[in-house]
Amino acid sequence: MLFFSILLLLGASILSSAEHTSNWAVLVSTSRFWFNYRHLANVLSLYRTVKRLGIPDSQIILMLPDDMACNPRNVFPGTVYNNADRALDLYGDNIEVDYRGYEVTVENFIRLLTDRFGDDVPRSKRLLTDDRSNILIYMTGHGGNEFLKFQDAEEISAFDLADAFAQMWEKKRYHEMLFMIDTCQANTMYSKFYSPNIIATGSSEIDESSYSHHADNDVGVAVIDRYTYYNLEFLETQVREQGSKLNLGDLFDSYDEEQIHSRPGFRYDLFEGGAEAARARKVMDFFGNVQNVEVQGEADAASWNATSWKEELQALQNLVEEAQKRHNASAPGPEHSRAAADGASVTFRGLNHGVAAKVQVENTWSKQVMGATALLGCAAVWMLGSYFDTAK
Repeated sequence: MLFFSILLLLGASILSSAEHTSNWAVLVSTSRFWFNYRHLANVLSLYRTVKRLGIPDSQIILMLPDDMACNPRNVFPGTVYNNADRALDLYGDNIEVDYRGYEVTVENFIRLLTDRFGDDVPRSKRLLTDDRSNILIYMTGHGGNEFLKFQDAEEISAFDLADAFAQMWEKKRYHEMLFMIDTCQANTMYSKFYSPNIIATGSSEIDESSYSHHADNDVGVAVIDRYTYYNLEFLETQVREQGSKLNLGDLFDSYDEEQIHSRPGFRYDLFEGGAEAARARKVMDFFGNVQNVEVQGEADAASWNATSWKEELQALQNLVEEAQKRHNASAPGPEHSRAAADGASVTFRGLNHGVAAKVQVENTWSKQVMGATALLGCAAVWMLGSYFDTAK
């Protein structure tokens, strides 16, 4: 009984420390109107980065309150750029917007997080996470002390966000969460959080503004914010592949207050293990979608096919021989077998038939041998096929 209890405790500890099994991203711009072009560019820039690092569109929720690409003021119709050199069109032809225009509201955002939707809402508009999902939540727009404006019509408060995240934790909708926000007085927006396993960072302290990086004279407005610009600079220049080992500590240490023109903030106290554990989390744990797969090299594969298939064939042969020995040990002697066979010979007569029929006991051992031989042959063919396929 004690041994069984120890096994249960070990199993529970392994499950509690297991890694996440999926990555999701919720990317939200909350600003309308042409002069807020940079907020849409912020979100689209991060959208492009997380897609490059492996998160598919099916696991990204993109919320855009205005379509700057089709705005009549846009001198480059159908495009959105985040740099004055216009080297990269963020809009392109491969973008999936889940909430656009007046669908981007505080109510829909909270319903998205807490999954309080009716059956008529399609899966593409839902955050289908579970307790093994890591979530990146990025928000940008105009804000103030403990609030963020949605389309100049309503606000979401730090208390609203904190309660929504608490519901998510209670409903087992996330494993770990990274919350990032780029707005004025951004760090006040995560000051009320109280749910476990959340890492939070923002662009500016209370009473500080969040500034744009630069403007495009042809577009006529600023095209990206500073905090987002330097996050992207790190992600695009340092995290070049999905196997990157860089951690959040590396990302946060790259922030330069003189470049950002404000003081970025961090919150680690809600995360299990505190600052050390939070900073040790890999960037790809939130910005990418890496699966834990061990890739076998060609040399290792060739070596395995050259020797292991012979070993497996020998093991199958040993099994057949052991089964034959067990059968011989339990089978009766020849005299007894003949007597049993003679005794099993039954004569019966039908009412209108004078011919006797003889029923013989079947010898099942021959069928067993044939079946084992067929199984052994199939295994040999499979092993040889695998060997020649790898040899190519």
